[in-house]
Amino acid sequence: DNIEPDKGTEKNSREGEMVKLSCSYSSSSEYVVLYWYRQYPNREPQYLLLKGARLRNDDHTSDGRFNSDTTRTSTELTITDVRLSDSALYYCALRVVAQ
Repeated sequence: DNIEPDKGTEKNSREGEMVKLSCSYSSSSEYVVLYWYRQYPNREPQYLLLKGARLRNDDHTSDGRFNSDTTRTSTELTITDVRLSDSALYYCALRVVAQ
């Protein structure tokens, strides 16, 4: 199983705009959950959301401004009404779960 950010994902935006970040993944499993985190300098990663993919329909977000769309091979994080405090390093993660 593998997941990695899409190339050229450094984003610049203005407050109030919408930003999209994406990762591509591969897995032999049909039971995949994808996660997004962000990390501020010298801080631990902060959970943003999870989204099931393929045969999983899990869905949870820590803040209504964060949403995710998934396909069989990618996950996209959408941040609406972006704020200065959203400036951070963003991570995607994959977990294979039991049926």
